[in-house]
Amino acid sequence: MTTATWSTQDTHVGPFTAIVAADGAVLASGWTSDVDELLPVVSPSLRPAEVREKRDLGDVTAAVHRYHRGEFDAVDPIVVRQRSGEFLGHAWDVLRTVPAGKSVTYTDLAALAGRPDAVRAAASACARNACALFVPCHRVLRVGGAMGGFRWGVDVKRRLLAHEHPA
Repeated sequence: MTTATWSTQDTHVGPFTAIVAADGAVLASGWTSDVDELLPVVSPSLRPAEVREKRDLGDVTAAVHRYHRGEFDAVDPIVVRQRSGEFLGHAWDVLRTVPAGKSVTYTDLAALAGRPDAVRAAASACARNACALFVPCHRVLRVGGAMGGFRWGVDVKRRLLAHEHPA
């Protein structure tokens, strides 16, 4: 039986919840105050049998606060743990290299992941990303700059991009 901890932090974008494994790796995160909304996106092989609320998740909580204060690289060293196929795992790793203040298209992400014809798979990597913020799928746009979808809502995506691209 595995146990994970979770915490919700208030941010200027809205409540942000993270579920963290015993070793500190983020299993799921996003702009919600409902931990039950996050549990289904954790890979079944990683899904904890029990989750317990903890006010402070240490480095994860600190990184969330620092990011929302404008220290965008604060989330970079945080370990995440997701499971899926080879391409999705690689695409998630590639997404972690897209710096704040820069956006890529789904086409760019497919090319960066080594499969330029796999645009739909790149979009699927974004849609199936359980570790929002730490794997910054909000930085991926449609060709032409349209927002595209985002699990936490297009308004949240727009606000995150505006936060990272101050005028």
